[in-house]
Amino acid sequence: MSHQVTIPTKDHLFNMKEFFKFTPGNIINYTLLAIGLVVTWVRFTQGIGAVSNLDDYQPWGMWIGFDLLCGVCLAAGGYFTTVACYVMGMKQYHSAARPAVLTAFLGYAFVVVALLYDLGHPLRLPYMFFFPGTTSVLFEVGLCVATYLTVLFVEWSICPCEWLGKKWPVLLKWRHWVEKCGILLTIMGVCLSTLHQSSLGSLFLICPGKLHPLWYSPFLPMFFFVTSMIAGSSMVVFEGMLAHKARSTHAMMDEKHLTNSDNVTLSFSKAASFILFSYFCLRVIDMLSHGNFHYLFSGYGLWWLIEMGFFVLTPCLLYAKGSREENVGLCQFASCIAVAGIIVNRFTICMIAFNYDLPSSDRYFPSLPEIMVSVFVVTMIVTCYRFIVYHMPVLYEHPDFQEEED
Repeated sequence: MSHQVTIPTKDHLFNMKEFFKFTPGNIINYTLLAIGLVVTWVRFTQGIGAVSNLDDYQPWGMWIGFDLLCGVCLAAGGYFTTVACYVMGMKQYHSAARPAVLTAFLGYAFVVVALLYDLGHPLRLPYMFFFPGTTSVLFEVGLCVATYLTVLFVEWSICPCEWLGKKWPVLLKWRHWVEKCGILLTIMGVCLSTLHQSSLGSLFLICPGKLHPLWYSPFLPMFFFVTSMIAGSSMVVFEGMLAHKARSTHAMMDEKHLTNSDNVTLSFSKAASFILFSYFCLRVIDMLSHGNFHYLFSGYGLWWLIEMGFFVLTPCLLYAKGSREENVGLCQFASCIAVAGIIVNRFTICMIAFNYDLPSSDRYFPSLPEIMVSVFVVTMIVTCYRFIVYHMPVLYEHPDFQEEED
């Protein structure tokens, strides 16, 4: 039985009916956007103190822990997939490349948006270009993120070029040059990702007295990079699961995407199981080599065991079993745990295990407006993703360019 693909035509390029239907999903979506706009207005008119519980002891909280640390890490599917597809020559994963690049581009773009809530003034973002602090890790992170966001935009620009190419033929010339520079862009992307993914861990090297010994390590930069590879492989499986579950996006997929879907899931799951096991061994060796075994008998030790046991070792074994038995559902379930584990790890380092020696009354806990801002950012990502997928060739190959893709 053939699968009919719902490909947008020029007659409904800007068809927004899907976004204005009174469905439960749309109602929740726009309710969250409305609440987020209200909180945004309060934050930028009354100051950061009106919406957050941040103070001198905890200058980084929910917005850095989730919007930046988690956002950058969970957007790692872009470099992970393009390296496998274009550098290592695994063309069978081509169908996963565009969704991964789109997710990475939106993730990094809205990381910049989320940073504005912490900085408080849009003009503060370009300061680093005019007043570079070359000895600062934050400068390196900011420069790499800005450059990589540009690379992702160029890689993603193929989709709008194919979408609007017939109306503006000059865009097809741009698409041609981007295709020619595909390997160069991929190499640039992985180099930049290696730098800033690890540098995010370097930000916490300056606070050995504040971060609990079970999480503080001289190898934090390496741990952050390895977990970005876990996130990259897991997010490909996780996104694919969500895309197939939603009827509207499933209808956009062509036969090639549907045929390769299970192979992509199983292959990326196998890779994720190896990386997770390596990360588990590295963390255990690091804990033992630094003489932190006695901390395991404390409350923080229990949390470390839960993180390592449930959020690292469990998805590792599930991925291995699922890929070996070709059980796609089990691999998708493992991806949910792995993605949750990335969030738990970043929250632990940035908030839970940070300032661990302070009394509970002085500990930081995010306020409701802080949480709503993060929900607002995620909702904007989902909204933009829906619009792009509904209109542009992301989950299918454009008929006019199928021969070039093959």
